[in-house]
Amino acid sequence: MSDPDRLTLVLRYADVGIVTYGSLRIVGQPSRTVNWVVEDPILLAALQELTDALPEPHGSESRRDAIERALSRGPFATPDTELTAAYILGVLLIGTPGWQLLTECMASPRAVLFVSPSARLARVPWGLLAVPKSGPSKEELVRARQDAITRSGRVAAQIPWQLDDISARTDGHRLMELVDVLIAVPPNIVHSPRAPAGWDARRDGPPVLVLDPRVPGQRPDSALGSVLGRPSPQTQLAQHFGELTRRRPVLPDVGDAVELFRRQDADRTWLAKLLAQAPSRLMYVGHASSGRGDPHGADQADRAALHLACAAGIPGDADTIGDHRPLTASDLMSLQLPMPPRVALLACGSGGDYQFDEATGLVAAMILGGAQLVTATLWSLPTTAAYRQFAAAAVPGAGEPADPMAEVVIAVDRAHEAADAGCAVNQWQRVQMRRWRDGDVTANPLYWGALVTFAVDGAR
Repeated sequence: MSDPDRLTLVLRYADVGIVTYGSLRIVGQPSRTVNWVVEDPILLAALQELTDALPEPHGSESRRDAIERALSRGPFATPDTELTAAYILGVLLIGTPGWQLLTECMASPRAVLFVSPSARLARVPWGLLAVPKSGPSKEELVRARQDAITRSGRVAAQIPWQLDDISARTDGHRLMELVDVLIAVPPNIVHSPRAPAGWDARRDGPPVLVLDPRVPGQRPDSALGSVLGRPSPQTQLAQHFGELTRRRPVLPDVGDAVELFRRQDADRTWLAKLLAQAPSRLMYVGHASSGRGDPHGADQADRAALHLACAAGIPGDADTIGDHRPLTASDLMSLQLPMPPRVALLACGSGGDYQFDEATGLVAAMILGGAQLVTATLWSLPTTAAYRQFAAAAVPGAGEPADPMAEVVIAVDRAHEAADAGCAVNQWQRVQMRRWRDGDVTANPLYWGALVTFAVDGAR
């Protein structure tokens, strides 16, 4: 599967007190390792840039307000403002020696970069980072850092950026163009007892498709309502999965692709029965919740949950939400459900394991269950309805309305059948990034930029 001549690099961050240490190494070439330090005010400035861009509520914002901000006026709303944000993140998070080594490793076949972020950098879309040509001077950064150290603590540094002509600061090339970007699986998960299911042995098996399951007691337009909209044979997704069902068996076995969507029987017992049939992969599109804001105390990764069609009467670790009980990462681990070699979790912030000291979230649960490659999302993806409400005005006379959510689902579904699924996801992201860079505002980075792939056991 993987090319033995392909270079492998590891980009690692560690939060230690008031600084974050970064390092970049080439596997097998320890003498070329480079290191740098990201001071706290500089890190806070980078995180503020990201907070302003993502469709997650902050301050007094509602969920609707956050989506409107992100799609209509946030840093990721237009190609120019997104490039500016990508440049700023590139300057602040990767030191000059790091960019130099990455540039030296440009090769064919493209090198693979595994990122191991610290907790505070867990939601950075690393592939988007723009390669800087120049930036603030050392003196300007030192002054900005010193000014950000106040009596009440450290705040985000106010850096004197020169951004009138962004093309003078970066050529617009991205990290994903230098390397294929994957996320390293935390060592505590890699070294735990696992029974991985190999792709070569399973590739001809049927995929399990869990598409927008109907959460009990939730209206289609509620917080846990429909992600993909009303099922119809005319939709892009129904046509894609219809073609898939004609080409190969899928689970569940259906007579019409529309029957794959909004199922009321798709609970954990139903899922367990399908996973017991040795499928090739699992595709989940729906809702997820993080382990943050846990009502029982501290944030916990294993409280992250998927929202299947599980009724409240089903036993589990999560508190009920009306007529529904979520399926937590801890439930998945205790049930020991056998996971196929490849898993896609296209759900709100499903790839957030690194936000916690103990990275035992949904991705970890999948890998402990046997998966070797998991594609997940760093933040909540706006629904198609939200995109059309807040972003479609930017595309006057565009004809058929864009459906970036459907494009993400189809792209990941296809990528997960490729020889190197994680690299195939990267390839699709590069295509979308270039569309966006060329002015196609329907290729919005809030969708393709959210995707990350975790890989272990040599999977790429």
